[in-house]
Amino acid sequence: MHSNILLLSQRRISDLVAFCLAYEFEDTFQSVTGAERIDPAHLPAIEFSRRSYKLARAATGSSRIARRLTPPPRNHITLTRDYELFFPVFSNAFELYSLSTVSNWRQNCRKAACFITEVWINQLPEYLLELLSEFDHIFLGLQHCVDDIARITGRPCSYLPLGTDVLRFAPDTLDQSRPIEVCNIGRRSQVTHRALLDDAARRNCFYYYDTVAASGSDLKQRTFRVDNPQEHRIMLATLLKRSNYFIANRSHVNDPEFTAGRDEISARFYEGIAAGAAMIGEAPRTDTFKQQFDWPDAVIHLPFDSPDIADILAELNHDPIRLRTVRARNVREAARRHDWLYRIQTVFSVLGLTPATGMQTRAERLDRIASRT
Repeated sequence: MHSNILLLSQRRISDLVAFCLAYEFEDTFQSVTGAERIDPAHLPAIEFSRRSYKLARAATGSSRIARRLTPPPRNHITLTRDYELFFPVFSNAFELYSLSTVSNWRQNCRKAACFITEVWINQLPEYLLELLSEFDHIFLGLQHCVDDIARITGRPCSYLPLGTDVLRFAPDTLDQSRPIEVCNIGRRSQVTHRALLDDAARRNCFYYYDTVAASGSDLKQRTFRVDNPQEHRIMLATLLKRSNYFIANRSHVNDPEFTAGRDEISARFYEGIAAGAAMIGEAPRTDTFKQQFDWPDAVIHLPFDSPDIADILAELNHDPIRLRTVRARNVREAARRHDWLYRIQTVFSVLGLTPATGMQTRAERLDRIASRT
């Protein structure tokens, strides 16, 4: 039997490590709904069509005329049947032009909504965001620009928090071995990193960190490409389930000029609690974060630059009861509140759709994880 839901994924044309999060969300969506999925390819053809559209949009001043003048990308798809829901997922707003690879999605889908996992107010390409004007609802993984995107698109727009695959990240037991003392990946403080290197050498413990070169014009990013997003998420979950401490900070913590004081919740927080690690770092200073992570020690505060981190870890390690309580509570709250299932349920509720039968099955598995902690 055909599924009545159609996803659009960027996984064949966007392979940066950070985008694996969106593909995990899609995989979970498919697992509980049986959704079909289209994976556009041929990025050069999509980019050529996008540039042509951008020029036509600027020349005519009309998105409608520009769409009519711009030929669709090579190997675009024409749907041959109807769907209840069309649900593309994007990691950023610059991926939106891939919508042109499905020529008749609006005519053949009763409902249409999308999820953009990360979009910042200083990165709003209006000529692309206008393409969302035919959607029934737009979901955003960051909160601060919801109103701006609603204004640009003229469509209902709401914040849909990030999450993780708790079934993948949760440890088998709270007492399983955690040979990694500290896991510190992605953006990092060089001050804290050097102190952790010294502490690991002194104590002969396992400190896990990225060795990929810093990138970007300001050398503040640590990113790379992946061959298989599922394999990467499995590897990340395996690392975190075996880490005592996981450093997690608010989004772009090392780039305050970029965020301009707009604190957002990075995916690290959802991944860390699901794995039962003790999270240490600088949490977002927002009411939204306090609402989502409202239990004691959800994040143990650690200044971004912490030359004294060895002393901080020593003090924490002297209180094993506190750490075990932290692990148990983190896993329990992740299973009850922050699995991708709960985000999918929100999408269905907002759009007035009947829940898929697979949702209840996953909910029962999550309940068993929460109960065993």
